[in-house]
Amino acid sequence: MPIKPSVGSRVFDVLNIMLLTVFAMLTVLPFVYVIAGSFATQKELLLRGFILFPTEFTLDAYKYIFSTPTLVKSLLVTIYITVFGTLINIFLTCLMAYPLARRDMDFRKPILMLIVFTMLFSGGMIPTFLVVKQLGMINTYWSLLIPGAISAFNLIIIRNFFQQLPESLEESAKIDGCNDLSVFFRIVLPLSMPAIATFSLFYAVGHWNTYFSAVLYINDNTKWPIQVLLRQFVILASGGIGDSTAMESDYVSPPEQSIKMAVIVVSTLPILLVYPFLQKHFAKGVLLGSVKG
Repeated sequence: MPIKPSVGSRVFDVLNIMLLTVFAMLTVLPFVYVIAGSFATQKELLLRGFILFPTEFTLDAYKYIFSTPTLVKSLLVTIYITVFGTLINIFLTCLMAYPLARRDMDFRKPILMLIVFTMLFSGGMIPTFLVVKQLGMINTYWSLLIPGAISAFNLIIIRNFFQQLPESLEESAKIDGCNDLSVFFRIVLPLSMPAIATFSLFYAVGHWNTYFSAVLYINDNTKWPIQVLLRQFVILASGGIGDSTAMESDYVSPPEQSIKMAVIVVSTLPILLVYPFLQKHFAKGVLLGSVKG
């Protein structure tokens, strides 16, 4: 027989739904405003302060920012950094986490203590910059990929995930003739796909949002990722990013505000499209790896 919810429980549910609805609106409305503003005309942007649905759609801002290869090139740079960087991150993190998950590994605890130490203390910006410079990585994409190749936090979570896999699986594989590398690539990695998918998303979002390290290490503006280019658009507010001569003769340059919004949409949309494909692994991957330390 179903239990009838009490009045207090119903009130709590209603308040909970109202609170979550308000929180969702506060989260979604700014992005809706940016999308709507990127399609709005200059006149509407001037007359209406907050637009959620433009009365007259225009693609002028998008035509303008795509009239030169600057934005497309920065997007390709960001995609390259995101894909290649995430592969490096996941490969090195898993390769280090697996031996640390093995209880028969020598010096496991001292190494783990050193890893935790890096979570509390770091060398700082200037020493890190000097190291990157001495290694000849200034103005190269390696400067964006190598210094943060392994996240200590992600490493510990994945190591915990590996530690929970049954040891009998590895023992059976070794009886069948597998060595440690075969066990890792043929047994451990396929069973760890939820965790790998989750932390791939973490790493990918981090690379997609690469900004500060690119400002520090990349001086060549042709190698700037999209976030640094976005900063140029927003701070300089120049509007001189497109090629007006490439547009139609009766073309009127769109307002700076809609150009900024269009660039924000273009720089955010690709990583948002990736999320639904990995969302089903998200909660499962994190929870399985964080049960115990």
